[in-house]
Amino acid sequence: MKKIILLLSVGLLCLTSCDKFLEESPKSSITDVDYYTTEAQATANVNYLYRNGAPRRISYASSAYIGPKVSITGMLTGYFSNSYEGQEVVCKYSRLLTRQDHTNEISDTSDDIWDNCYNAINVANTAIASIPSITMESSTSEQLTAEAKFFRAFNYFFLVKTFGDVPLLLEPTTLDNLYPERTAAATVYQQIETDLQDAISVLPAEMFASNGHRISKYVAAMVLTDVYFHQGDYANAKTYAKIVVDSPHSLTENTDMTSSSAYNILRSTDDLDEVIYCQEYDASISTSSWWPTYCFSSSATAIFGTYSIFERVYGPIDQFLNVYESTDLRIQPNQFFHWDYTNPDNGKTWTAPEGQAGCWYYYDEDALLSTGKGTKDWNFYRLAEAYLDYAESIAQTDGVTSDAAEYLAQVQARANTEGKTVAEIKTELQALSQSDFIETCWTERIREFPLEFKIWDDCVRTMKFPVISETEAGVVSYVDLIGASNAAGATFKQTDLVFPISLSELQRNPNLVQNDGYASK
Repeated sequence: MKKIILLLSVGLLCLTSCDKFLEESPKSSITDVDYYTTEAQATANVNYLYRNGAPRRISYASSAYIGPKVSITGMLTGYFSNSYEGQEVVCKYSRLLTRQDHTNEISDTSDDIWDNCYNAINVANTAIASIPSITMESSTSEQLTAEAKFFRAFNYFFLVKTFGDVPLLLEPTTLDNLYPERTAAATVYQQIETDLQDAISVLPAEMFASNGHRISKYVAAMVLTDVYFHQGDYANAKTYAKIVVDSPHSLTENTDMTSSSAYNILRSTDDLDEVIYCQEYDASISTSSWWPTYCFSSSATAIFGTYSIFERVYGPIDQFLNVYESTDLRIQPNQFFHWDYTNPDNGKTWTAPEGQAGCWYYYDEDALLSTGKGTKDWNFYRLAEAYLDYAESIAQTDGVTSDAAEYLAQVQARANTEGKTVAEIKTELQALSQSDFIETCWTERIREFPLEFKIWDDCVRTMKFPVISETEAGVVSYVDLIGASNAAGATFKQTDLVFPISLSELQRNPNLVQNDGYASK
């Protein structure tokens, strides 16, 4: 099975094709005359996009003390915290909603996202401009161009969610376009839609894993569904969600309600039919780095000999865990969360500090007990999300129909420990009002993806904040986001919706204007 390979040159991205899993083979810089003249170069430059830019900001645990950049936005809700936020102050200022007073201190985060996403966009732009003139089979040319368009869209989607208006660059960078102005988010979204629609029209109707771990029609349709959701365009979201729910993908089933539950299978097993798009990891070439250590608090260093540091970089507070009813499988020990763990090799036991549940979803047995190398792939999108998107988009446009209830019921039934069938749950859901059903979809997203960094995106797209009851398990109400108090007691402002523009980029490009509320230097 061919996997994704990346190679980086000095100054220019000159990448060559290779069949080994994720092999990195840096090349020396070359001249413009030689650049992008062969199919191998084109393929390898597109391969670079799989593991750089936005995908890496979401999936790679590069630090023991702070999670992927996307994890920081979850702190804004106050429902999550980083136990090392005294050092990783961007997490603290996000949780306390005081980023506006600390623009310079959090600029590293803005720099990282801005620079890496635009680097990837420039590679994609060069691929899109150059591939049509390279001699190769037309089907190969079309597929590589479609993949490049997918990644250009994926990176712009990440940027526009992070910063709002951003420069829209559609040609390779030259001296003539070094200082672009910001483009309205609505225009950026239009280009994202166009790129993804173009990709869907070309890419094969295959699952990601069976397509050699390359972008397929279903991956692009899932992302486009998400794009439409963020714009409140539920009619189009419904169209593309249906493409995914009608695909060969299937939900992972519970073998039992303990170690072989669907959630433990998702945690421990790669290439499941539920997975729409993921980032691959491998023990010998590209590991997931610090992911396994995020499962415990710092005291776990005494339990294992494989890692020197453990921190809850994305730890839920107890109030967040109250989003689950007591009968929900996902809140049971060793499903998504855990509170104690005994190392089977040495008998030593870790116990969670009070109010600090561990994140079992990040547990990687081989890495923690043996190898010290995380290998579990990171799932960007799962079929459960497509089901919830489809259910909500139907309800938003057509009301509570049988289909809407059916897809929501399938996700809920998998988590039910009382033996309720999909049919029984569906009947209950069809009795809900339209607004109650939609809010049930929102709550189910919180319950299904607690540790996959979806919560803030949902707050922004709905402009609602989920108030999780501190006393009644499973009770959630929704209030207007702006003016609401987060779980840390801070009040949301309009300026909290985006990060500041990179200060170094503002200094480099005089045509950029800072986001409201943040310093310009």
